Amino acid sequence: MTADPHALLYASGQLSPDEAKALAAETLSRCEDGELYLQFIATESFVFDDGRLKTCDYSRDSGFGLRGVSGEMTGFAHASEISAAAIRRAGETLRLLDPARSPMAAPPPRSNRHLYTDASPLDAIPLERKIALLESIDAAARARDPRIVQATASLSGSWSAIEIVRPDGFVARDVRPLVRLNVSVVAESNGRREAGSFGFGGRYLYDDLFDPAKWTRAVDEAVAQALTNLDSIAAPAGEMTVLLGPGWPGVLLHEAVGHGLEGDFNRKGTSAFSGRIGTRVAAKGVTVVDDGSILNRRGSLSIDDEGTPTQENVLIEDGILKGYMQDRLNARLMGVAATGNGRRESYAHAPMPRMTNTFMRGGSDDPAELLSRVKKGIFAKSFGGGQVDIVSGKFTFSCTEAYLIEDGKLGAPIKGATLIGDGPSVLTRVTGIGNDMALDEGVGMCGKAGQSLPAGVGQPTLLVSGITVGGTA
Repeated sequence: MTADPHALLYASGQLSPDEAKALAAETLSRCEDGELYLQFIATESFVFDDGRLKTCDYSRDSGFGLRGVSGEMTGFAHASEISAAAIRRAGETLRLLDPARSPMAAPPPRSNRHLYTDASPLDAIPLERKIALLESIDAAARARDPRIVQATASLSGSWSAIEIVRPDGFVARDVRPLVRLNVSVVAESNGRREAGSFGFGGRYLYDDLFDPAKWTRAVDEAVAQALTNLDSIAAPAGEMTVLLGPGWPGVLLHEAVGHGLEGDFNRKGTSAFSGRIGTRVAAKGVTVVDDGSILNRRGSLSIDDEGTPTQENVLIEDGILKGYMQDRLNARLMGVAATGNGRRESYAHAPMPRMTNTFMRGGSDDPAELLSRVKKGIFAKSFGGGQVDIVSGKFTFSCTEAYLIEDGKLGAPIKGATLIGDGPSVLTRVTGIGNDMALDEGVGMCGKAGQSLPAGVGQPTLLVSGITVGGTA
């Protein structure tokens, strides 16, 4: 791209760094907090399906978001033109805010930490190699088993340079790479078709995705899941003991519990966890953490989208609620410190409290011993789509790979299993926590208030007594 990624923010020549500082001070002078957020982003995506390249997209975008905060009021305007004139026009919006009654909030603490490279993944590997990789994945998937009748491989990457300019002269910068590889297959036997998929990625360059050992594993996992599902039987229904696998099944924790621990819901009193700091909300041994400072992870950030360095935040410790995830606005109004969780989808969105990498810490139980405890139940290894009421934590999640458990042993794979319940209740029913905590492979996306963001999840093997299973048997 360029030796100085942030030069792209000023490439139009209609704004200089000094002008950006002056305009932030001018337009936000009547506010208690706020920032001028500048962003350049380049993205690309490739999809190889049915033996041919179906999608080859590349895009570049840049713009700014100007946010002012006064009390509980927020004014926000954005444009895809980075110029002094456009920022001044956006500043007119902030005149609708009530004048600040308090002094300007202090800037975030400084950080020189970098959790990922500044290099762009998009330029390092030529187009021909990217297409060749997808062709190789397609051929490998079809060669694994004659029952594989369809294969789809997708590769995507993005590279974003951001600059956060505050009215007090504070300036923070970040450069964020993000890559992802997905493999999906369909297997057919005796007129029956079943699907399998696997993906991985993170905040690094494409190199890992082109490692034959890693993309071959992705093919093997997707094929194995599809072939397993070909042998699946109808899922049972009713309330039963559920053993949740490590890693990606943490998406249930993320959706059904994590959102309820975000500061805005708790400040407004609409979360099941509102006003419960210091009280027991989960079984003993349950410790839930959000940590955006893990090297190279999909949900990690050197700084959040307000300039606050990310950190490890212990939300629930040994079953006791310790705190919430906060952006600057909610932290100020609740009288606590910001936690590095102020995130936004792009320059066109205002920040809000959001998760980064949210997971449950491991325990001391042997996963095999946890399985042996289950007289009759199911083992949920992987999840697909689901629906969640963020406020109450009520959820329904469909299993993409699951098995019966009978007399402490894995039985037949099952199809059509759906887990139904609510996150706060599930936390109290955890009766075993494995010593095999794992983070997901790096494919998660999180939605909230119309904004989508990359996020990480994780957990150890968990034994939960009493989840309602929706099935067809």
